[in-house]
Amino acid sequence: MRNPLQRLKYLPWLILLQVAAIATAIATVLDALFVLGLGLAPVLFNGLAPVMPLLFPLLLFAAAVGMGALAVFILERFYTRQLLITTSVLWALVPCLALLLGLVSLLPVPKFFMGMDYVRLVGVILGIFWRGRRYR
Repeated sequence: MRNPLQRLKYLPWLILLQVAAIATAIATVLDALFVLGLGLAPVLFNGLAPVMPLLFPLLLFAAAVGMGALAVFILERFYTRQLLITTSVLWALVPCLALLLGLVSLLPVPKFFMGMDYVRLVGVILGIFWRGRRYR
């Protein structure tokens, strides 16, 4: 009987962790700039305060979808000569991004959208497979 987990050994984990690290670094910098921008413009933040409880979950989900799409874009742009992108590679990118988003949530940097929970995980998966739909 064949071992179904045998194929996991042959996935390009190092490249996927590099892609996830680059995407997470870009998203963390953009998130920190967003937080600093809100701190510098309190009038804008006070104007958004009434709609923020309704808008915040949608913004979290949209940021997670963008994070997944950014990771696939980086994978397509810089690593297509080194590996063949398949559905297995896209699924392997999900735990790499989840791991790095979990690690970023532990760092003491200003965060608004970064972190790891169920909504963000679903958003990352949708972003990865939305951008990578031609590889399915």
